[in-house]
Amino acid sequence: MATARATISAATPPVTSPAVLRKSISVERCTPAIGAEIKNVRIEDVARDAGLAAEIRQIWLERKVLFFRDQNVAPINVQSFAEQFGELEAHPSLRMHPDAPMILAIARNLEPGKKSRLEKNSRENIWHNDLTYLNAPSRGSILACEMCPECGGDTMWANMALAYEMLPARIKERIDGLYAKHCAEQVFAAQAPREKRLAFGQTLPMVEHPVVVTHPETQEKILFVNRFATSHFSNFYNFESVRFGDDFLEASTLLNYLVSQASIPEFQVRLKWRPGTIAMWDNLMTQHYAVSDYGDQPRKMLRATLKGVPLD
Repeated sequence: MATARATISAATPPVTSPAVLRKSISVERCTPAIGAEIKNVRIEDVARDAGLAAEIRQIWLERKVLFFRDQNVAPINVQSFAEQFGELEAHPSLRMHPDAPMILAIARNLEPGKKSRLEKNSRENIWHNDLTYLNAPSRGSILACEMCPECGGDTMWANMALAYEMLPARIKERIDGLYAKHCAEQVFAAQAPREKRLAFGQTLPMVEHPVVVTHPETQEKILFVNRFATSHFSNFYNFESVRFGDDFLEASTLLNYLVSQASIPEFQVRLKWRPGTIAMWDNLMTQHYAVSDYGDQPRKMLRATLKGVPLD
C-alpha cells in the first residue's frame, strides 16, 4: 500500500501513513518562506521504511528545512536516518565520531577548561552553505542535538531560492552567466604560519561555482554565493568596456549585495534547540547561521552530510 502524500498548509491536517504503523504525519509550517516541523514520526521508522523516507523527502524539497522533535539521537540512529536521503560523506578535514563513522560531532565547552577530542575549533556564526569550497558541495545536512544551552545557541536558515526570486530583474540579468570562486584557505588557515597556509591551499585549492545554480530536483534557481567562502567573481567585466579599476569596484559592491540577501528576515526561519531535536536542510537551497550567544555553556551536536555532485 502506498503511503499518503502529506499536503502542506498553514494549518495542515494529519495525514494517515501506513508506513508509521497507522500514526499520522503532521506537517506544520514554521514561516511562510521556509521550514516545517514534522510530528508523529520517529527517525527509526524512517530508517526502516523507504516509502516514508520518500514522503518526507518531498516535504523537504518544498520546505527546504525540516525539524523533528523528541527523537532518539544516538549517533548510529542519526546516521541510519540520514542514509535514507543519499550517500553520506565524511568531513574533509575534521575527525568523525568514534561510534558512527559518517557522523561529525560538533561540541563546545563539554568540560570547563578542557577541550574534548570531539570539539570543533571554528564557530559558524556567519551565513553560509556547507563545503562550497569543494568541487561538489554537500547536498544536504542532518543535525541532531545531544546537549544545548537552556537559552541561546539557536540556528537560523535562509531560503536562497526565494532570495534569487526576489532580486530585481536588472540584477538577475547582470549575474546570469557569472561564476564565483570559493576558498577554504581563507576560512581554516588564515591564522596558520604562511608555509602551512599555502600547503593547506594546495590540499584544498580554490574552486569555481555558478553564481546562480539550478536545483537538480526542483529546477528552482538559487542564489549561490555566501559570506563564509565566496571570495570573488571569476568572469566579471563591464559590459561596455573592460576597465580593471572600475570593474573591481563594481564587482565588490555587487558581491556584497548578493551575499547580504541571506540576512533578510523575510527569507528566514529560526530554531530553538532542545535535546532530541533534529534539523534536516537542503544545502543548495539554504544558507544557515549558528548563533554564538551562549558563552561557556556546553553544547553538543551530531551532523551527517549528504554527498553532493559538481555544480555547473
